[in-house]
Amino acid sequence: MEQYEPDRLSPAQVAAMRRSLRGGRAAMTRRSLLRASTGGALALGGLGTLSACGIPAAGNTQGGVSAEDHSAKEKVVNFSNWTEYIDVDDSEKHHPTLDQFRKRTGISVKYTEDINDNVEFFGKIKPQLAAGQDTGRDIIVLTDWLAARLIRLGWVQKLDASNLPHAYANLSAQFRDPDWDPGRAYSYVWQGISTVIAYNKKALDGVEVKSLSDLLDNPRLKGRVGFLSEMRDSIGMTLLDMGKDPADFTTDDFDAAVARIQKAVDKGQIRRFTGNDYTSDLTSGDFAACIAWAGDVVQLKADSPDIDFLIPDSGYITSTDNLLIPNKARHKTNAERLIDFYYEPKPAAELAAYINYVTPVDGVKAELAKIDPDAANNPLIIPDKAMAEKSHPFRSLSSKEETEFEQKFAKLTGA
Repeated sequence: MEQYEPDRLSPAQVAAMRRSLRGGRAAMTRRSLLRASTGGALALGGLGTLSACGIPAAGNTQGGVSAEDHSAKEKVVNFSNWTEYIDVDDSEKHHPTLDQFRKRTGISVKYTEDINDNVEFFGKIKPQLAAGQDTGRDIIVLTDWLAARLIRLGWVQKLDASNLPHAYANLSAQFRDPDWDPGRAYSYVWQGISTVIAYNKKALDGVEVKSLSDLLDNPRLKGRVGFLSEMRDSIGMTLLDMGKDPADFTTDDFDAAVARIQKAVDKGQIRRFTGNDYTSDLTSGDFAACIAWAGDVVQLKADSPDIDFLIPDSGYITSTDNLLIPNKARHKTNAERLIDFYYEPKPAAELAAYINYVTPVDGVKAELAKIDPDAANNPLIIPDKAMAEKSHPFRSLSSKEETEFEQKFAKLTGA
């Protein structure tokens, strides 16, 4: 068997290999796990799943609830994040960027990887949030759709801009003004997630793929196309291919996108809808092409020369995982200082080099080039201007829309 030789791999490839060996990341990345779990949680009756966890439908509550800030006396910040979502040193015992923050500020970070699923995590902390109590956490990381709901519920605190000079200055334009948090008053991006078209060059066998229409309509790809079980990604990419804006679409537009995908399902064009397992289908060649998440593609490309991606002319869907400070957090100022630290180019570059997701920080490229030139030039990690201009968010949904749209999508996918 051919052996990996670390001295011949880039730092990003070595990091990806190490993560894969440690946590099965090649088979199930953090993003794939997240998408599979949130998509499933919101399928038929999905909003009922939120209610079962004690998360009511979003109302119009304005602003969060602060508490006495103990940051000056208690030099600590409690940070809850997803697994495999921060840099780790070779010993796998330390997070270098968190160590740098502590040495500079004197603030220790209690870092906990206790988020495996958006809904599940809020099942843990909902009693305190609903009762207006401290959750024991100063920073949490949520995907945009749930971050939006928590902001509307008034369960997270408004950020103090005076503590976030780097974040304010360096947040990339494409992430600055989501419809669910205009001006980023309550949240800042931890990492961005791009939805693209991935393909296996060997499995394509000369078939040219330039757009989502090729996946849906080319008979030479029949039975070898994958779509995602996450509604926002599959519908969003289809809306774009139809010339519709995912940030501003109607129910009729949504229904037309469902009908277009249904046609492909009925004629056997789409092999199946997948969550985390599309990566194995793509590398094996069972999928010649599929909708995919860019963070996965970076890692798959490092392992296989047959895997590549394209950004359709129509554009691609962008979503985010977001840093928020829950109500009654004891160390709000310390938390804001940590958020701001990750918007400095050097720490942001170190983080991006390890986890390979889209960095939301402008000015990172020069710093990342010192660590890994290939990563610095990878548009899946640092989108160039042309790619950034093709990014489109999926608009926020009302509770009624979310239930209706997820039910329609679940019927389409057979979930």
